Amino acid sequence: MFTREYAKEMDKQDNLSKYRKEFYIKEGQIYLDGNSLGLLSKRAEASLLNVLQSWRDNGIDGWTEGDNPWFYLSENLGEKMASLVGAGKEEVVVTGSTTSNLHQLVASFYMPNGNKTKILADELAFPTDIYALQSQLEIKGYNHRTHLLKAISTDGHFLKEEDIIKEMTEEIALIVLPSILYRSGQILDMKRLTKEAHKRNIIIGFDLCHSIGAISHELSAWGVDFAFWCNYKHLNGGPGSVAGLYVNKQHFGTKPGLAGWFSSKKDKQFDMEHQLTPEKNAGAFQMGTPHILSLAPIIGSLSMFNEAGIDNIRKKSLMLTSYMQELIKEELAPYNFVIRSPKEDEKRGGHLFLEHPEAARICKALKANNVIPDFRSPNGIRIAPVALYNTFEEVWLTVQKLKGIMEEEQYKQFENIRGVIA
Repeated sequence: MFTREYAKEMDKQDNLSKYRKEFYIKEGQIYLDGNSLGLLSKRAEASLLNVLQSWRDNGIDGWTEGDNPWFYLSENLGEKMASLVGAGKEEVVVTGSTTSNLHQLVASFYMPNGNKTKILADELAFPTDIYALQSQLEIKGYNHRTHLLKAISTDGHFLKEEDIIKEMTEEIALIVLPSILYRSGQILDMKRLTKEAHKRNIIIGFDLCHSIGAISHELSAWGVDFAFWCNYKHLNGGPGSVAGLYVNKQHFGTKPGLAGWFSSKKDKQFDMEHQLTPEKNAGAFQMGTPHILSLAPIIGSLSMFNEAGIDNIRKKSLMLTSYMQELIKEELAPYNFVIRSPKEDEKRGGHLFLEHPEAARICKALKANNVIPDFRSPNGIRIAPVALYNTFEEVWLTVQKLKGIMEEEQYKQFENIRGVIA
């Protein structure tokens, strides 16, 4: 399995290989940063151009005319995205950004009452989640240093569900956790955590930024209260693409904490009343006018995901990361790399996380060798072989290039500090 011929044979057996030609891939480059920004597909480009043409041809009538009327686009895309998170079609809407959606959902579902006033997160969370939770606590008049609790990681890489559950005390009003940890790629047991939270009458939501488009979910069946995510990573929606949110139907009718024009029922919105009549589904948690040109690429991208099937995507993703793990162990053993991602398939998301004291330099050397990874301070290298456009041969080549970088000490040409964008 450690030969290039083996990798090529795996590619021949790949039933998703046809999708690679649908993406713009720079010749000679191996792109392994799809967990930060997915590549542009021809379908996403076409759907963007289609919406631009609708603007050109229809002007303001594009809100209700054309192939994808803008007035209903957030809801229509939510319906198409619902299967990726295991939700009903009215439980998902494509809107906002990761951070604005988190603010909206916490403003809507964080209801301190009596001694139940604290929010539980985790110490490995992506910073924007923590910033938003701190802000929401302060808006409600609480000190985030005392009221934002963080489940502790014993090793700095993984979280144990048991440790999170221990923090679900009578003081917790709301829990916000990642579905997949952005560094190690560990998948949390969302079903178990939701069940335990609900036993204690606690609302729980998840950040799906690193899981949507990479693994399957069953949010509605698990009873998850809410979720939010970006669409520019595994879903290839483009830089700054509009994000998404999920609200369990049991919460339909909850007043949006941050109301705006697009929170309104569609048939009431243009009555111009100063009394909001909120939509009776996830659409109520929209705020302002949707960013149509940043929604447009998602139309094309989603068509590919629904065609390929998330289960097929997940199967290949696991095969790619498993193969890469084995190659790293075989080829890079002398060079002090430590794999900090879960070894078990069921616990590993769509990327690998390698630690090395010279990580920043090594990332720069990889780029000089036409391999695009992702650096995470202080000493982490994230590598994401993406099922729809990466190959087993690319995985093999990447490890060989990495071996060459270490053998020849190519990394010493670079400073061991991150760039402005890591």
